[in-house]
Amino acid sequence: MDVANSPAVCPCGSGADYSRCCQPWHLGQSAPTPEALMRSRYAAFVKHNNDYLLATWHSDTRPSELNLEGSPEWTSLQVIEASETAHQGKVHFRALYRSGSGWGYLEEQSDFIKEDGRWYYLSGATSEGQLKPGRNDVCPCGSGRKYKVCCLRK
Repeated sequence: MDVANSPAVCPCGSGADYSRCCQPWHLGQSAPTPEALMRSRYAAFVKHNNDYLLATWHSDTRPSELNLEGSPEWTSLQVIEASETAHQGKVHFRALYRSGSGWGYLEEQSDFIKEDGRWYYLSGATSEGQLKPGRNDVCPCGSGRKYKVCCLRK
């Protein structure tokens, strides 16, 4: 089994062990930065952890319920830029997913707010598109191998 797909490796793309990365946030500890919260929310989408997603969504914009049934198979995350001030944060990221026999991406400029010492997801401006990896590109599944020797053959 390759390291990228090991159950112990956190799905957020940090390369760290899940138990030392996003799991503490999923178990109730407060994420220390907007980027850490965003990564933990991505990991929660991968793990279909609705309760965590709703708990970390600001009450002003949080939906009353969240159904992840039919969600895409999220495969990798790239944080493009992250910044924060005392009570506001921004994270620009791109998340890749498998869509049927193809690939897609979700790119978002997310806004976060800190209240009572905790960061919350507030809102985001998103765009989506189809991803067309080249034969020699790194495979979007997160394996680290070239696309032509990984998922192109499947």
